[in-house]
Amino acid sequence: MSDLGDWFRSIPFITRYWFASSIAVPLVGKLGLISPAYLFLWPDAFIYRFQIWRPLTATFYFPVGPGTGFLYLVNLYFLYQYSSRLETGAFDGRPADYMFMLLFNWICIVITGLVMDMQLLMIPLIMSVLYVWAQLNRDMIVSFWFGTRFKACYLPWVILGFNYIIGGSIINELIGNLVGHLYFFLMFKYPMDLGGRNFLTTPLFLYRWLPNRRGGVSGFGIPPASVRRAAEDHQGGGRHNWGQGFRLVSFLLLEFSREHTLEAPLITQAFSLGDFSEACRFSSDPYIDNSEAYFMSLHHLSRMSSLSALQANRKLATW
Repeated sequence: MSDLGDWFRSIPFITRYWFASSIAVPLVGKLGLISPAYLFLWPDAFIYRFQIWRPLTATFYFPVGPGTGFLYLVNLYFLYQYSSRLETGAFDGRPADYMFMLLFNWICIVITGLVMDMQLLMIPLIMSVLYVWAQLNRDMIVSFWFGTRFKACYLPWVILGFNYIIGGSIINELIGNLVGHLYFFLMFKYPMDLGGRNFLTTPLFLYRWLPNRRGGVSGFGIPPASVRRAAEDHQGGGRHNWGQGFRLVSFLLLEFSREHTLEAPLITQAFSLGDFSEACRFSSDPYIDNSEAYFMSLHHLSRMSSLSALQANRKLATW
């Protein structure tokens, strides 16, 4: 039992409670402690009878039986495996951002479920997380059943086909993939690759509830190592006229405010006044105080060549 307890405590914090709830709620329904009729998402009961717990219980409940037990165990494994990887990988040290991703995906799935009369939401939410992980690790080679190997970006669609074979439906998996793609596009693809505005920002109350455990993030928003070394050798200060580069700095500010525990409104005001040193003062991360060379390089490069933030960042990485 101690080994089982140690294993359970080793699961990342958010994944641990999600995983435990996905076992406890089906068990409660299976034992008849609560009638499963109260655990499904029924639009009429939710909207007209104000049974507001249904979107939550429908996320954790799955009717386990002779014909569904294997499908349940497979998706429980996917939950543990890919939520753990995502929480300790791209979102390592940023529980608030990971919780925001889950809340965004969950709200989208609940709305879709009410519109399409989907009574169970466990599989769509798991697939949405798996899709985000696959996109963030799209070039990684993964192994599947019977020794098949392919890039991670294809994994959600392989699992969709696999679940269709063993479960007979692809609606849940398809909705999960689409919701995961929506989050990935709005959070990463559109602002980083296409130079658009950032529509998704983690609310400050989540940072207060789940503060960042350390600065930085695995893979996003961090300057290249060569640029960081150049920035550390650079000494400077004073005020700067950011001018047309404010759009770029605003984008980088959104990235840093997502990755660090920042007072975003105060930093925004300081950047708008062109005072980089004052903006740095509001940061709890010691690295940002040494980042002026990096920001200035991005600023001037974007002004000279009309590059997006990500393009300028890639250009600097080759210098």
